Amino acid sequence: MTKTRRGPIRAAVPLIPAAALAALAVLVTGCGADADRDGDGDGRPESAGRAALAADAGTGATPDKARIAENVKSALEVRISTGEGRFGSGTHSPCASSSPKVFTEECGEAADYTREAARFALDEIDGRSGFATLGTTARKLDKAAATYRDLGCARNPAAADARKACLDPAAVVAQGFSDLRDGANLGLAGK
Repeated sequence: MTKTRRGPIRAAVPLIPAAALAALAVLVTGCGADADRDGDGDGRPESAGRAALAADAGTGATPDKARIAENVKSALEVRISTGEGRFGSGTHSPCASSSPKVFTEECGEAADYTREAARFALDEIDGRSGFATLGTTARKLDKAAATYRDLGCARNPAAADARKACLDPAAVVAQGFSDLRDGANLGLAGK
């Protein structure tokens, strides 16, 4: 029986598809070593799904709805996860009704970021069918965050009626990341 020696090139051949797949996963999910992936210096991630959607458009092929929904969900998830990591979500949000920070600039910043995530979602689904829940949720968040800012809630209003008016939009903002995620998940089902 003759033993054959596998050369370094033959041994590395099985690793090439794995490396290519890993590189593709990094590109599609938007994960990379640089926290500021959009290059404008604000630390906010860019759309992870836009590259995949652009690739579909470049081939002339019409991507199926499931793939579009997955790309939208992946792109939005980057923003949601970043926001949750920075501000928290639900009862852990500075905008939660029970939070001592609900009338501070910290909640104001969370409202601004949540509003940007909502607008991002609306941009991603513009002209696409199958995202009714995500669209409704994003519009509701956009309005709540704008109302929070318009009422001056982040400046610790003294009047009881002003503080009370701030609680509803703040609560919507506090729940915003979770609601956006739910909307994106329902988009996978075409709802």
